[in-house]
Amino acid sequence: MNRETTTPSVTSMPGPNAERWADRHHEHAAPSTYVYDFVWDPAAPATGPFCTDIDGNVLMDFTSHVGGAPLGYNHPSVIERLREFDLVDPLTIAGQDFYVSGQNVGESGLPGPTELMERLVGTTSQYGLDTVFLSNSGAEAVENGIKIAYDHTGGEYAITFDGAFHGRTLGALSLNRSKAVHRRGYPSISDVHTIPFCDDTNASGTEPCGCGYFTAEGSQLRSLLDPDRGAVGASDVAYCIVEPIQGEGGYRLPSDAFMRDLATVCDERDILLIADEIQAGIGRTGELWASDQFPIEPDVITSAKGLRVGATIASEDVFPEEKARISSTWGAGAIIDSALGVFTLEAIENEGLLANATARGRQAIELLDDTPLEGVVDVRGLGLMLAVEFESKSLRDDVVDAALAEGLLTLGCGQKTLRLLPPLDVTEREIDLAVELLASAVDRAA
Repeated sequence: MNRETTTPSVTSMPGPNAERWADRHHEHAAPSTYVYDFVWDPAAPATGPFCTDIDGNVLMDFTSHVGGAPLGYNHPSVIERLREFDLVDPLTIAGQDFYVSGQNVGESGLPGPTELMERLVGTTSQYGLDTVFLSNSGAEAVENGIKIAYDHTGGEYAITFDGAFHGRTLGALSLNRSKAVHRRGYPSISDVHTIPFCDDTNASGTEPCGCGYFTAEGSQLRSLLDPDRGAVGASDVAYCIVEPIQGEGGYRLPSDAFMRDLATVCDERDILLIADEIQAGIGRTGELWASDQFPIEPDVITSAKGLRVGATIASEDVFPEEKARISSTWGAGAIIDSALGVFTLEAIENEGLLANATARGRQAIELLDDTPLEGVVDVRGLGLMLAVEFESKSLRDDVVDAALAEGLLTLGCGQKTLRLLPPLDVTEREIDLAVELLASAVDRAA
């Protein structure tokens, strides 16, 4: 498969092999999201955003496995590194009770958890973060982030935002405010306060805004914590958790005024700020961390997806000193996942992928803005975290299906938004091609 010339080629979606495989899978699989019956064939040709399913259809994947495959398929620098090593079993080390050195210790050794943690604190030194707890997933990263926040501050209250999504474990679910299906009927952490997430680009911070965060009395966060008339004392707040750009909530970009106010209030009131970077981090927005794009200074960063492993990053004084206060059987021990995390960070740095994400994201937005797309009410994004919002959920869903028939994999988010997450090394040709396919899908759906 030649990445420079490949184009999608679809006979039928799903094909007969994919239908049979999906039927077999669902015999024992619990109901989950499963957007459509796309069955990737790992043994078939794949490169960059292009992959092949088990019926021989060639597709263009602009989901990057919901951001979990940030470099697309078979990225050369990652594949070359993996081929160097004779792998052993076990590749996952149980808990924090053992250490593991890199395979073939030396300059070309297979990096493990230790090397990954060293790199992570190097990328967050601007915030004074120097300590990492590794885990299996983004939800676990959030769980550990809020646990250490409760432990460090002794506070009982949490602050979250409308539209938020932080994971599907019970603690993280308690902070979700995007879709009712995520947490309906489940028990929740008590004392969680919800305030608007301001995505009003016209918000000035000095007068009421369209989303309700800024009112005639000031910001909702400032009012909540006001010593005289607020509902919560700042010293009783354990943490405020925010996605620098909301993911599941609809790829909502915060207003500059909102982020300035959030940073100022948290600093003035000494509120511990957790930045959930699970979808927006690791280069997706054109900076390694989406927080780097805004004036906020997080006390805790949670990461996963593009990092290939879950990580809770904070300063040493925020983490509890007591042993076993946080722990996990498989925490801090997935050798291959940690190595992939290191290889991903290396590729981003060595191949200029932050600059590429910025340039290609700008190209995509300009092309989408210039292309007549019936039923589209907004195009937005930062770097390669891109969104196309439609006038209705039904039209959005039809476009996702139509794009699949064209050979373009996309995903929905929010109520009526389609998201695009191309690999960080996506090319100018591939952006052009994807916009053409999406335009064709919109025409077909409309």
